[in-house]
Amino acid sequence: MYSSAMVRPHQTKQQALVRVIDSFIVLMTLWLTILILNQYWSPIYDWNNLYMTHGFIGLLLFQFFAEYNEAYYSWGGVKLSNQLFKIAGSWFLTLIAMLALFFFTHTAVDTSRLIIGTWSVTAMFLLLTFHASYFYLAKIASPAKRHTLSVGVVGATTLGYRLVNTFLTMPALGYKFSGYYDDRKPEDSRRLQCDDKAIQGNLEKLFADAKSGKLDVIYITLPMAAENRVREILDKLGNTTATVFYVPDFFAFNLVNSRCVMMQGIPCFSVYASPFDQEPLDSMLKRAEDVILSSIILSLILLPMLIIAIGVKLSSPGPVIFRQKRYGVDGSPINVWKFRTMTVCEDGEKVTQATRNDSRIKPYGAFLRKYSLDELPQFINVLQGCMSIVGPRPHAVSHNEHYRKEISQYMLRHKVKPGITGLAQVNGCRGETDTLDKMERRVAYDLRFIQNWSLLLDLKIIFLTFFQAFYKPDAY
Repeated sequence: MYSSAMVRPHQTKQQALVRVIDSFIVLMTLWLTILILNQYWSPIYDWNNLYMTHGFIGLLLFQFFAEYNEAYYSWGGVKLSNQLFKIAGSWFLTLIAMLALFFFTHTAVDTSRLIIGTWSVTAMFLLLTFHASYFYLAKIASPAKRHTLSVGVVGATTLGYRLVNTFLTMPALGYKFSGYYDDRKPEDSRRLQCDDKAIQGNLEKLFADAKSGKLDVIYITLPMAAENRVREILDKLGNTTATVFYVPDFFAFNLVNSRCVMMQGIPCFSVYASPFDQEPLDSMLKRAEDVILSSIILSLILLPMLIIAIGVKLSSPGPVIFRQKRYGVDGSPINVWKFRTMTVCEDGEKVTQATRNDSRIKPYGAFLRKYSLDELPQFINVLQGCMSIVGPRPHAVSHNEHYRKEISQYMLRHKVKPGITGLAQVNGCRGETDTLDKMERRVAYDLRFIQNWSLLLDLKIIFLTFFQAFYKPDAY
């Protein structure tokens, strides 16, 4: 029978409260800065006041970047460092946007650098202090006994265990874990191997406890294959007053940038997706980052590139720029540019990786490869739009065709544009991949990058690249 039921997204009052407090911190910090430094602060109705305008613009930008970085949606059991990184990153992006605004509107000369600088540092400190304090208060808060809810988990599964651990990190929920309910015997390999005391009983015991009021909340974490079993459990729990949650085990799949997309109240979960499929704004910001940064970098390295090109031409016969076919986004072929470092230009069905003391590499080419100087022309690829500054490093086509048969989900690394540097490179996955384990590790980092992509992660990788990726001890 057709059902018109729909799932509504959940927003908490806690998120709204934190937003209000953050807004108060941003504006009041500016007001106090002006007051202490004896600068003029006009009445609230005077919209011509430059500092007030900057304050409200800063507030709007911070709220945008905080929302964009999901700073208000990650209170549930995350690390404090991750939470503070999102807040600090959002404020940092706000300041960059305001500096750009000052530059293009020529208002920098009309503002006090002391006021803006003091406001920037003080607001950052207070925002981080507030979020750290709130984090610990929420974590150590002990709800009153009358608010404590007895919780049972149906299914002694890995997902159920993960859920229980989440409850333990969120004491503010007021949950008291009663135990697992599972019909399977302890010797069943599919059942979680845990302390027998954690198993409260079978499903008949579950129904009895729910009817007697011993359980206030019930989470069902059975596999999705047990659809009929889940429906039967829900039917019986419908005769109780317990609050029931069904937790589908999507983690049984190796998700790549999974999101829940609401189609008129119908939840649709992506399994394999690009982080830019459902968010055009992400794609626009990623492209803006690439164009702006690569333009700045190319303007700075134009003369060094000319000197390197002359050195390549003089060191050995052959073209200065080596163009090699590689896979771009969605597996489409692209030409990746590099300064030639070998005496050969392989781009066929078989491409031999460079090895230590490779006779094809001359001393000048070895120097370029060691410091990644051979990859500088790829900033032109970035401006062309076929590459990004940050993303999975592109491999030769022949290597892709080989490893896609050897490594599960290898081709999913092509859901985004290839990059000059990436998460794998700043984590030590550089140089020759002479074993399958090395390539698997590199691919794992590439998929993690796609799963967790954000503008802040890009900026973090670029920052680390200056200290790590341009010197490659394993490169030859």
